[in-house]
This record gives sequence, structure tokens and C-alpha cells, in this order.
Amino acid sequence: MHIEPFQISVSDVEIDDLRRRLRETRWASMTPSEPWQQGTEPTWLREWVTYWAESFDWRAAERGLNQQPQFMADVNGQRVHFVHRRGVGPRPYPVVITHGWPGSFFEFHALADLLCDPAAFGGDPSDAFDVIIPSLPGFGFSPAPATPGTSAFQVADLWASLMKGLGYERFGAQGGDLGAGVSIGLALRHSQVVDGVHLNFLPSSYEPTVDAPNSPVTPAEQNYLREKAEWAAIEGGYAHMHGTRPQTLAASLNDSPAGLAAWIGEKFRAWSDCDGVIERKFSKDELLTNLSLYWYTQSIGSAIQMYWENRLQPMRFAAGQRVTPPVGFAHFPKEINHPPREWLERVFDVAQWTDMPRGGHFAAMEEPEVLTADIRRFFRRFR
Repeated sequence: MHIEPFQISVSDVEIDDLRRRLRETRWASMTPSEPWQQGTEPTWLREWVTYWAESFDWRAAERGLNQQPQFMADVNGQRVHFVHRRGVGPRPYPVVITHGWPGSFFEFHALADLLCDPAAFGGDPSDAFDVIIPSLPGFGFSPAPATPGTSAFQVADLWASLMKGLGYERFGAQGGDLGAGVSIGLALRHSQVVDGVHLNFLPSSYEPTVDAPNSPVTPAEQNYLREKAEWAAIEGGYAHMHGTRPQTLAASLNDSPAGLAAWIGEKFRAWSDCDGVIERKFSKDELLTNLSLYWYTQSIGSAIQMYWENRLQPMRFAAGQRVTPPVGFAHFPKEINHPPREWLERVFDVAQWTDMPRGGHFAAMEEPEVLTADIRRFFRRFR
């Protein structure tokens, strides 16, 4: 497997073009509604777009990103961008961590620090990890797949090859959002090398076959399925659009940075434990670093394409089908869905379940310390 070092380098022309587009935004008229009731609040969006155009320092963000050891690998014909952090400890344990949408590899900058060098934060060096953070195909600096068909399952195959190419005979996996699906795919298809999987999200397409006579759906499961359907009806329009008409949406989001900020910014507010005030969890610079990665790589269209692929290959399990590597699940209170433990246990060996004290969908950014502690506890059994 060919691997080469990688550094981010955005041209001055691209930076100037973004600022021009932001300054020339054609603003939509405001509708009579309560703030955030019909989507992104226009006053908030104007403030953030102005900051992006006039105050955000991409060069500083770029320097920070480039402090991470980044690489580009050719994995079975697919170029994959990834961060590879070596742990500081006697025997670092390897873990591949996968992001989702609307995140990126940048999500895990604080988490990687804590996992790689626990002693630097008052922890035990024997808990150190080697951390591998790939960018999903079509996200950021990982080019889109050349042919259709790359769902979470095929990405799992790529990650297994990547880890083998990096010299890891066995490893663990961690993920939320789309990354949870990839991590489950690793456990399902590569159990001979995957010790265990830690999740902080259950993919919405996860569906076990229920043996109604012997194991009927419990009241807690019925409540979960009802709440999930209600959430999808009111909040799931974005996913339906991603999964059915990604190219139509991409045409506007790839052309308008203000539109991109509205589409992604709303999700960071709605899905996080911020009580409706996004700045309680994410600084402007953090959110705009993530947004800028989508913008400068022109990857929003290829990123949302993965929803199309996952819709065609949903995470459904046949009667009696089991995922053998053990699973740890971190349940954050402001996550977008709340499956009961028994729903997972229909397919998974749930070796660890933790009800987290706070946090939402973007756990690695919102609560890196509590997520780190749970990851450390789960993977100690494999050291």
C-alpha cells in the first residue's frame, strides 16, 4: 500500500473567492415565524457569514490542522486521507475512528490528544492509543469513489485494508453518525481482526429481524421506534433529501457558502447539548474550520452521496444474525435517537453500556473528556 505525507494548502485565490461570495450573499426574505422554527435563524446566519468573511483566519486554522500527522494512502484503488497519531505509552492500542456528516476528521482533534497521550492530561500512560482517523471517501481530502456502490460496508472493507497496510494485525473501531455504520461494518465483515467496537450512535437504518413469538418487541423498544419515526417526520427532511436527490442539493450547497453554513450550522445547533445556543458548545472558529473543509475541497456533494449508498444498502440483520466482536455503547442524553439496550442486544454483544451525564451528537467535540474515559474503559479488555 503506497502512503505519502500530506499537508493542506489552500490557495490565496480560493480564500479571496470565498470572501467575495460571502460578502455578495443574496439574502432570503425573513418569514413570520419563531426563531429557528422553520430552519436556520437568519439573524444568526448573517452574523456567522460576516465573521467567516471578515474575521475568520483560515491560515491559522490550516496551520493547526497541519500540526496533525496527515497522510494519503492508495487503498485498493481508492485514495484515502487520514491522520495517524502514535500513542505515548508502553503499548499503545490501535483504534480507527470514523467521523460522519456534517463532521470531518477535524472533529477528533481534542479526542486524539487525550487518547494518544493520557499522561499529559493526568492519565495512565498504559491507556495510550495509536489513533487512525480517515476521511470518508468523498469527504474533505479523500476523493469520491470512481464508481457507485460505496456504502458503510465498503468503507469498512477499505478501513480493514488500511489498518493492515499500516501494520496492525488487530485493532478496535469507534464511531458516531455515519462512522457508527462503518464501525459496525468492520465488526460484521472483519471480525477476525476487529477486537471490539465502541459506538456513540446507532444508525437509523439498523433493523434486527424480530422473532415476535419468542422475543416480542418490548415497551421500551416500541417507544423508541415511535420516537424515531416522529423525529424523522419533523427533523429528517435533510436525510431524505441526501438519500434521494443528493445531486440536486449539491448544486446549491457547492455554489453558496452562506447556504452551506445554513445547512450545516443548523445541525450543530439542533443535535448538540447546547440548549439552543450553539456558541455554548462550538466556537465560531471551530464551526468555520469544519465548514471551510467542505467548502475548499468542494466535497459537500460527494459527502451527502453516502446517504444514497447507505439507503440502497441498509443495516438490516437476518433472523439469528449476530455481530460477534463486543460492543460498547455511550448513550448521550441529547443524541438524536435513544435506542434501549435490548434493541442493540438483538444483534450485538453489548459488553459496556454507559448513560452519559451530558452531551449530544457531536460527542468528540462537545465532551471529549467523558467520551475518552468511556473509550479507555471499553478497550482495556483487549490490551
